[in-house]
Amino acid sequence: MTTTVPRILVVDDEVPLLRALQIGLRAKGYEIVTATTAEDGVSATAVHDPDVVVLDLGLPDADGIEVCRRIRSWSDVPIIVLSAHGADSRKVEALDEGADDFVTKPFSMAELQARIRVALRHGSPRATAPDDPTLVVGDLRIDRAQRVVERGGRRVELTPREFDLLAFLAAHAGRVLTHRMVLEQVWGPGYGSEIHYLRVYANRLRQKLGDPQGTMLRTFPGVGYQLVGEEPAGPTS
Repeated sequence: MTTTVPRILVVDDEVPLLRALQIGLRAKGYEIVTATTAEDGVSATAVHDPDVVVLDLGLPDADGIEVCRRIRSWSDVPIIVLSAHGADSRKVEALDEGADDFVTKPFSMAELQARIRVALRHGSPRATAPDDPTLVVGDLRIDRAQRVVERGGRRVELTPREFDLLAFLAAHAGRVLTHRMVLEQVWGPGYGSEIHYLRVYANRLRQKLGDPQGTMLRTFPGVGYQLVGEEPAGPTS
């Protein structure tokens, strides 16, 4: 990871768009690396160690979701997916395979830059540590300074965005947090309606925490989520 100028890898086979992104992002002070195929994109991720990957799904040699899957198997770099397909099913598929965000073509440079800023903020392990870095919810221990999660003494490996979501829920343990509240606090302003993001990430957290029934991370349909240390006495749906 770079310590001064963030490095952005853009993987897209549309040369005019690639050139426009290079110009626009460099003008904002980013270092830009480009690739036009899936294979080159995976290689460039390994060689250049970018701070953010901007990945088109429509690549000539492989689907971008496969690229996302391959990168995510060994790297936690934030991935922003670009696609002309705006269907929720396509978004959920990309998120399921490890993407952190999804931008539908056509998009404005300002929108992409905003998404990159959010990705950099959540992807950086060097963020300033909170005043009270350790959160304990039942047998769950979250060290926000070291960005380490343990449940029952067993370390739980999370991606940066998964960690941010869990830490936010833990900081308000016992409270039912609305979809909009969680999205705007964890993803940033402008994400308040992207509820499918939460469904994907909540399911990931349950799997990794060993909570498949949602006893600890509880869903309130149409409302939001609640993190509890022990199952509340009252029933929820």
